[in-house]
Amino acid sequence: MTKQEHFANHLYRKKTITRIKKKINLAGLESFNVYTFLNVRFLLSICLFLLVFLFFKFGYILAPLFTILFFVCSEQCVLDRKIKKRKAKLEEEAIFFFEILGVTLETSQHLKGAIELTAKNINNELAIEFQKTLAEIKIGKSFTESLVAMKERIPSDAINTILLNLTEASIFGNNIQESLKNQLEYLRDKKMMAIKAEINKLPTKISVLSVLFFIPIMLLIILAPVVLSFLLG
Repeated sequence: MTKQEHFANHLYRKKTITRIKKKINLAGLESFNVYTFLNVRFLLSICLFLLVFLFFKFGYILAPLFTILFFVCSEQCVLDRKIKKRKAKLEEEAIFFFEILGVTLETSQHLKGAIELTAKNINNELAIEFQKTLAEIKIGKSFTESLVAMKERIPSDAINTILLNLTEASIFGNNIQESLKNQLEYLRDKKMMAIKAEINKLPTKISVLSVLFFIPIMLLIILAPVVLSFLLG
C-alpha cells in the first residue's frame, strides 16, 4: 500500500472509497486513481477554505459554505457528469453493436464466438469493453465471470440487462434472439424520445436568444433616430 492510499484509508470511510472507485469505473477513467481523486479534492478544499477565510469579508462564514459546496460539486462535475455522457454514448453505440451481434448469432449458434467476431469488426467504445471482457477470459476468467465484471464498468441499465441476458444464455443455453430484439427496440424508443425532448426545447432556446440578441438590436434601430436628434440638438 502506498503512502497516498494509506492516507486516504485513514481519512475516508471504506464506503466512500468504494463509491468513488465504482464511479471511476462507470466513467471509464481507467488511468484515474481513486486515491488521487480523494486526496487532490481534500487538498483543494483546504486551499479554498484558507483563501476565502483570509481574503474575503465575512470569510469565517463563507469559507465553510464554499468548501462544502466544492467538496460536493467536485464529485458531481468530474464523475457524475462523465458517467451521464458515457451512458448516452454507450446506449447510442449499443443499437448498432447488438444489431450486428444479432445477425452474427443467426449464422453462428456459438455465443462467445459471435461476440468475439462482432467486437473485432466494430470500432466503438462498447466494442472495446467487450474486447476487454474477452481478454479477461484468455487470462483465466470464465465467460460468465467476465460478463458480470463488465457490468460494473457499464453505466447503462439497458445495456446491463442485455449483458444479464447474455450471461443467462451462456449458463442455461437460452435463446438470446428475442430478448435482444426487445432491448434493441427499447433503446431505439429511448433515443427517439431524447431527440423529441431536444426538439421540444428549441422554442425556449430560440426565445431566450431573441431576448438576448434580437430585441436589443430592434430597440437600437427604433430609438437611434430619437437619440441622434437629441444629441444633435
